[in-house]
Amino acid sequence: MESEFDLVVVGGGPGGYVAAIRAAQLGMKAAVVERENLGGICLNWGCIPTKTLLRSSEINHLLHNMGEFGFSADNIQFDLPKIVTRSRKVAKQLAGGVGHLLKKNKVTVFDGVAKLAGKNTLAVTKDGKDVATLTAPHIILATGARARQLPGLEGDGKLIWTYREAMVPPAMPKSLLVIGSGAIGIEFASFYRNMGAEVTVIEMLDRILPVEDEEISAFARKSFEKQGIKILTSAKTTKVQKNADSVTATIEVGGKTQEITVDRVISAVGIVGNVEDLGLEGTGVKVERSHIVIDEYCRTGEAGVYAIGDVTGAPWLAHKASHEGVICVESIARQNDVKPLNIGNIPGCTYSRPQIASVGMTETRAKEAGHEVRVGRFPFIGNGKAIAMGEPEGMVKVVFDAKSGEMLGAHMIGAEVTEMIQGYAVARTLETTEVELMHTVFPHPTVSETMHEAVLDAYGRAIHF
Repeated sequence: MESEFDLVVVGGGPGGYVAAIRAAQLGMKAAVVERENLGGICLNWGCIPTKTLLRSSEINHLLHNMGEFGFSADNIQFDLPKIVTRSRKVAKQLAGGVGHLLKKNKVTVFDGVAKLAGKNTLAVTKDGKDVATLTAPHIILATGARARQLPGLEGDGKLIWTYREAMVPPAMPKSLLVIGSGAIGIEFASFYRNMGAEVTVIEMLDRILPVEDEEISAFARKSFEKQGIKILTSAKTTKVQKNADSVTATIEVGGKTQEITVDRVISAVGIVGNVEDLGLEGTGVKVERSHIVIDEYCRTGEAGVYAIGDVTGAPWLAHKASHEGVICVESIARQNDVKPLNIGNIPGCTYSRPQIASVGMTETRAKEAGHEVRVGRFPFIGNGKAIAMGEPEGMVKVVFDAKSGEMLGAHMIGAEVTEMIQGYAVARTLETTEVELMHTVFPHPTVSETMHEAVLDAYGRAIHF
């Protein structure tokens, strides 16, 4: 295989493969080095397979509540191995699709581990054996991140699970403890609860989903607790005892301790960047808190070396990585219309039941930034389509700058909000004000009408509430 390229990407995840394809589109001779699976964690062990599992759990929930829709059935059961197999099949299909796209765009793929080995040079190995020495004036590090392991809570593949084990359970646990209430923890809590497990969520901070707006966080907690999920906030796991086929965790809450014995524990306490064994020593690449430091065009402190995606830090989102890949490559190619990434315009989604989605500032953050705000809200119970779907639980909240009319942030909880949030993301990208949003015609009947009504409510003009 050839060894000289214009650009080489280390990592074939949603940031890496997109960067390589965009480079090829711009006439560069590009290559990708991937040590495991094309598509990275997202396609193989993250975004895609988890959403496949969550879809199965939604169906399970609907089947057990079909009476509301005029249906009845006896002895409803699920086949866990089939559910897991479908999840893996979907992941495999999409990973194969990435391989096809790279081939179609004439991107060379190397199977192995890459390490910087001098200026503009990468050494590629596989199982300790040399594969190739690649040279390129531009090298993009897109190595991603992995689950954070806390002392005493290290995943063992049997009793204490990371996200990987949680996606391929050999049997459905009757009880489960989820440590961490970010998007990953909450999605697994939602999946296992909808499949019938008793679930307890532990969060060290004073509320679940701490990056979300406080009102949305409170709404979500109330909804999850209504479903039977037990939630302990301002809580700390002080001891974990592994038994023969269960785990006993000692939890400290408000100065008091309690013990919880469960079948399995899922540790979802954050991630760390994959910065080891990249040959960064002696280079100008700076690492802080396990993440590579970059500028607005994804450049590191070492000339010709760039970094994108999860390895560069929050927000740890596939779509952020992909967009960074495009920005990085277009900057290298000196495209005239390339713009730095505005993190405030990146939507975040949690695919639990109910779903949660947001973009921009929370109300608290907006006030802290010195904005005088106008806030609008609209509940799903006032929306015809949501009621018809049997999904009346939810709300939309928007935050505007009172003086300029700029939409500072939007926050949603309810059915299909992960599909709806993009409307507000487009509005922020276009720097739309409340005037344009209020004069936009939303189709009826749709759940998206709640977005319109929330904007109207911020200015005292809501019609259906």
